[in-house]
Amino acid sequence: MYHFIGIKGTGMSSLALVMHSLGYEVQGSDKETHLFTEDKLREAGINILPFDENNITEDMFIIQGNAFNEDNNVEVKKATELGCRIYHYEEMVGKLTRMFETITVAGCHGKTTTTSLLAHVLTEICGCNYLIGDGNGYASKENKYFALEACEYKRHFLAYTPTYAIITNIDLDHTDYYKDIDDVRLAYMEYANKAEKMVIACGDDPYTHSLETTKPIFFYGLDDDNDILAKDVEYTEKGISFDVIIEDNYYGHFDLPFYGKHMLLNSLAVIAICAYERLEAKEVAKALKTFKGAERRFNEEVIGDVVLVDDYAHHPTEVRSTIRAAKQKYPEKEIVAVLQPHTLARVQDFGEDFAESLNLADTQYVLPVTLDREDKYEDYPGVDENIILNKLNNGNLIHINEPQKLLKHKNAVIIFMSPRNIYDLKNALKELLE
Repeated sequence: MYHFIGIKGTGMSSLALVMHSLGYEVQGSDKETHLFTEDKLREAGINILPFDENNITEDMFIIQGNAFNEDNNVEVKKATELGCRIYHYEEMVGKLTRMFETITVAGCHGKTTTTSLLAHVLTEICGCNYLIGDGNGYASKENKYFALEACEYKRHFLAYTPTYAIITNIDLDHTDYYKDIDDVRLAYMEYANKAEKMVIACGDDPYTHSLETTKPIFFYGLDDDNDILAKDVEYTEKGISFDVIIEDNYYGHFDLPFYGKHMLLNSLAVIAICAYERLEAKEVAKALKTFKGAERRFNEEVIGDVVLVDDYAHHPTEVRSTIRAAKQKYPEKEIVAVLQPHTLARVQDFGEDFAESLNLADTQYVLPVTLDREDKYEDYPGVDENIILNKLNNGNLIHINEPQKLLKHKNAVIIFMSPRNIYDLKNALKELLE
């Protein structure tokens, strides 16, 4: 029996689903608060228990979520006392994925969507295992490929041995761990050098070209010096169309129902992998067209003349990309951005950048900051949501239980952005609109 401590975490739930589909006996425990990830676990028949030291027996293998340790969790303490074999999340993922040709997707932004896109295309064409940081996971021993989202937090992605290593971008985030952008860049350099075959990196990013790697590295993007190049790009209300040139050779034409430059770049990363694996461009284009999106990444619901969008965006770059995508798809509607800032460190370091990104929308709402990990207000004096609110053009404070404040927006796209439970606010507004 494999027991997951913190099974509702986005990565942990995905890993539990992967191991369950491979035939392992799986159960887990977590806080009793509902999280969107638990629905798929329950559908798969995986038992979810409240935390209790009596859940742990000495014959179990333990998968320990990164948010939990002996000091803050009775189950970790009990498992240690009993001498159970304990694996950290990334350790078990690294162990499992070595059995396959693994394609890791790393980047400060876009890695979940790119991994989902890659998994979808390879599944449609030839079969693919996947572990994605949005609560989705599946594996079969019959599949050749494994698409894996690789998180840079605390250098966790160095636990993996990929055949291909994708880098969607390099940016400063997780400032509670990384000292500065050079520290982030060094981590990505280590990650790139783990690749067995090659690195596929976004060449339009300002930092990827500075990576000194011992492995072949190929760049994708819109700039003419890239190896995998999008040409004759058109953005319309129906999506994006473009041609792809790979190392000066025409690969194929793509008409995709996606929005925003970030989705074009995510698609190029997937197209690059498929091209180097000798897959036909027409098959790749066909599979890309049927992609429905990753969990909590620009997920839309239309109620009358209002479009509600749920999105995981929690960094200024992601907020900017999400708003721009909405403006491309809905040029005639009012764009309303609702942000629930996550962690005091992000607000302290990126407050002005958040405001600049939010100001791309017509109207902005900000919720109080949600805390995570070791966040304590006394460690961040003077840091709260007002750092963002005070720099907004049309900013408003809103709380999770105040959906009525949003009812005045007609013929609008209302974008709810946060890695936490902002979807509760969206769902409450949906009920009022219906």
